[in-house]
Amino acid sequence: MVASPAAYGSIFEAIGALPAHGVGTRSDLPLPFAALMASALAALVISFLAIGFLWREPRLDRSQGIVLPGALTAVLESRWVRRVAQALSIALTLWTLVALLAGPDSARNPVPHIVYVWLWVGLAFVSMVFGPVWRVINPLRLLHTGLLRLARVSPDLALLPYRAGWWPAAIGLALFTWVELVAADNTSIPFLRLLVLGFLLVSVLGAALFGRAWFDRADPFEAWSRLIGALSPLGRRTDGRWVLRTPLHGINELRGERGLVATVAVMLGSTAYDGFSANLAWATFVQTSTVSSSLLKTATLLAFFAAVALTLWLAAAVSMALSRRPMHESFHFVSDIAPSLVPIAGGYVVAHYWSLFVYQAPVGLALLSDPLGTGADLLGTAGIRPDDTLVQATLVATIQAVGIVLGHLLGVLAAHERAVSVLDRRSAVIGQVPLMLIMLFYTFAGLTILFAP
Repeated sequence: MVASPAAYGSIFEAIGALPAHGVGTRSDLPLPFAALMASALAALVISFLAIGFLWREPRLDRSQGIVLPGALTAVLESRWVRRVAQALSIALTLWTLVALLAGPDSARNPVPHIVYVWLWVGLAFVSMVFGPVWRVINPLRLLHTGLLRLARVSPDLALLPYRAGWWPAAIGLALFTWVELVAADNTSIPFLRLLVLGFLLVSVLGAALFGRAWFDRADPFEAWSRLIGALSPLGRRTDGRWVLRTPLHGINELRGERGLVATVAVMLGSTAYDGFSANLAWATFVQTSTVSSSLLKTATLLAFFAAVALTLWLAAAVSMALSRRPMHESFHFVSDIAPSLVPIAGGYVVAHYWSLFVYQAPVGLALLSDPLGTGADLLGTAGIRPDDTLVQATLVATIQAVGIVLGHLLGVLAAHERAVSVLDRRSAVIGQVPLMLIMLFYTFAGLTILFAP
């Protein structure tokens, strides 16, 4: 079956109409910008005061949650469901590799959509709902496991002990966000071939040296899926039963480890930079500057990473000082509270990437039906079109505002739960004042980047 030229023409028009990550403006909002800002900041302050008086001891543990019905539990635990998901993942990977290696270097190639829309944004959205799914369907982990089974080798085989924590994942995520947001010609097929080849080589070498521990901590996409997936309402109780729970329960299960602060800083800093880079004044400055645009963008992206990490560490240091605790404890405290930034990062992901995903994911599915760019419709999906109603200005602006405010509220609650878990109540309440100020700053900055004129 061959798609008509008119059908392809409409697809290319959709590609050309790619909306910015944040399409809302001040005029799109159902409320005036000042009212929205005041409401958001008031909600955070009131929440902080309320939990300071009412949330006096740790309240979150793995014994809580609403037990899921048996039929739904059976689906979640079904080996066949996992096998089908893994088979689809492998099939999509092979299909994408065909398009990458033999497809045209043009807008007809689906690979940029697979990498930047499905893998990056789609994985985050799916993980928010179902949890860290990439651990289950990661094709490289599946390949590694399959080869070990064929060789009849223990799945725990590793030539070297793994001690790097989250640092490789942080570096990998930083490089990928640089590719997505800064690199020139990042949608060209030759560029993507080098990108995929480099990732494959690093992953294969890492798995060969450190075994499956490489995927558990160092793989950037597994780290991305695991951290964002902590917001999922699905989880297991201590007795192993599947339950519905709050996003706070998943965040509370994350523990401070080496490199976690850097990983969270990259997650939050990259989405903040993404919104900032869409600012007209910034774009004008970059275009008129005598300094290389790539250098300016790279330096600014790194500055956003550093700003998140630095402000979090400064807040932790001031918290220790206000709590009259030894300053060296700030290094442990900042690692303990780092997971509380994950809800904020999740809110930013929803705010910045909603319009991109709902508009461009269907375009990618249409293009996927013709991996070689010959005009074929091998999957029967060439006629799929984006739904414009999902990117209406008021809807997008509302989703953006709710995503950011809700993410920050969850961040405040998560930080308080962790603080009362590792500090006494007085130290937890007093020590959270700097953290609250940081949350207020992040909220103000996030809303301003998205909606201020």
